[in-house]
Amino acid sequence: MDNHKLSTCSSSLSITLSLLSFAFLSANAQSFIGVNYGEVADNLPPPEATVKLLQTTSISKVRLYGADPAIIKALANTGIGIVIGAANGDIPALATDPNHANQWVNSNVLSYYPASKIILITVGNEVMTSGDQNLISQLLPAMQNIRNALNAASLGGEIKVSTVHSMAVLSQSEPPSSGRFNPGFEDAMRGMLEFQRENGSPIAINPYPFFAYQSDPRPETLAFCLFQPNAGRVDSGTNIKYMNMFDAQVDAIHSALSAMGFKDIEIVVAETGWPYRGDSNEVGPSIDNAKGYNGGLVSHLRSMVGTPLMPGKSVDTYIFALYDEDLKPGPTSERSFGLFKPDMSLIYNIDLTKSSEAPSAPSTTPSAPSAPSTTPATPSPKPTSGWCVPKAGVPDTKLQANLDYACGQGIDCSPIKPGGACFEPNTVPSHAAFAMNLYYQTTGRKPWACDFVQTATVTSVNPSYNSCTYLGGGST
Repeated sequence: MDNHKLSTCSSSLSITLSLLSFAFLSANAQSFIGVNYGEVADNLPPPEATVKLLQTTSISKVRLYGADPAIIKALANTGIGIVIGAANGDIPALATDPNHANQWVNSNVLSYYPASKIILITVGNEVMTSGDQNLISQLLPAMQNIRNALNAASLGGEIKVSTVHSMAVLSQSEPPSSGRFNPGFEDAMRGMLEFQRENGSPIAINPYPFFAYQSDPRPETLAFCLFQPNAGRVDSGTNIKYMNMFDAQVDAIHSALSAMGFKDIEIVVAETGWPYRGDSNEVGPSIDNAKGYNGGLVSHLRSMVGTPLMPGKSVDTYIFALYDEDLKPGPTSERSFGLFKPDMSLIYNIDLTKSSEAPSAPSTTPSAPSAPSTTPATPSPKPTSGWCVPKAGVPDTKLQANLDYACGQGIDCSPIKPGGACFEPNTVPSHAAFAMNLYYQTTGRKPWACDFVQTATVTSVNPSYNSCTYLGGGST
C-alpha cells in the first residue's frame, strides 16, 4: 500500500431501470467487485473453506500477491477470476532470462488454466515508487517476457499482464483534472503504457482515501472520503463537482493518462480499503469508518454511475482485504483491513452476500477513531415502508449537501430540473426531499438509506403533490 449544484445531478437511468438493474446486480456476483487475499498471517482458514465463503458473496475476482498453488487449485471451476503476482524479487530473473519467464508461466499458469480462471498477472507491486532504479529499469522487460511466454502458450489474448502502482506515481493529483505522472517516472511510464496499449492490458493502481484523510483530518474530509453527504469539491479545471475522494483519485490517474496520450487504457483499482482498528495515535481507523468507506464504495460501484471523467461504468475494484494479516509489521492499522475474521464471520457487514436485496451504503455517520466492536456483525436491517423526507428545522446547507449526494448516486433527478414535474416549488427543501426519497426507494428502503447524517426520517404520509409523484409507500 501507499501512503454539482443541481445542474450536474442528472442521470441517464430512469427510475424503473434503476430499480431493475439494482435488483439484478445485487443478486449475482458482480464483475467489478474483487478482493485482495493476502497471506502474511498464521491463522487463516484453509483455501477450500475460503472459496466456499467467497461463493456466498457477490465477489467475482480475487487478487493474490503471489501464485499460491493451494489457493489457485481451490478456485478451480468456480468461475472466480484470479489475479496472480510475480514478486518484486522475481523481476530481475524474469527480465533477463526469457526461459525463466517461460518456466514461471508453465508453473503458475499452465498448470491450472483454464479450470482456474487466471485473468491477470501483475509483475511487481509499487515498483515505480520503490526508489530502486535498477528494478524500475527491469520492470518493462520482465512484463514483456511474461507476455511473450503467454503468447507462446496461445494465452496472450486471454490473460493480461500489468504492474501495480501507488498513487505516488503522480506528482500532482488535486484537482483531478491536473493529474500528472511524476516527471522522473515519465520515460519508464511511457514505455509501460505503450506496452499495455499494444496488449490491451490495464493500468493497476492503489488509491487509498484513508491516507488522504490522515493527511487532512477534518470532518468535511472524512465525509468526502466515506461517501457520506458533503458539500463536494469543485475541480477548477473542469468545473465538475466531486462528491467523494475515490472518484477524485481515480480521475486523477485518468487525467495523467490523458495528458500522455493514453486515455484509452483501462484503469483497475488493485487495492483500496479502510482499517477498522488502529493505534491510539492513528487518525481514522474505526469500525464505523471502515464500514462507511467499504460499504459506500460497494454501493457506488453497484450504482454503475462511474466517475465524472469515466461515466456509465464501474471500475474493476479489489477491496483490501479479505482477511487481516496478523504477521504484518508496522502500526496496528496495517493488520486491520480485513472484512472477515479467521473463523470466516464478518468483522462488519457491507452487504456482500448474494442474497443482499439492494446495493449497500454506509450505515453510519463518520466517526472519530474508536475501539472496534468485538460483537459479530448483525443481519442486514429489513426494508421499511413509507417515504423518506427531511426532518423539520434542517438548514438548507445540509439539505443541499443531501441533494448533491443523492443525485450523485445514479438516481434520476430530472423531475426536479427546470421543466420537470417536481421542479416547483424551486426550493432546496423541496428538491432535497424528492432526491432523498428517491435514493431511499432505489436502495431498497433500508433504514440506513434514510439517515443522511440524522437529517431525515421515514413518514407514512405521501408527500406527492399535483403531478409530482414520490416513489414508494409500499412494503417489501
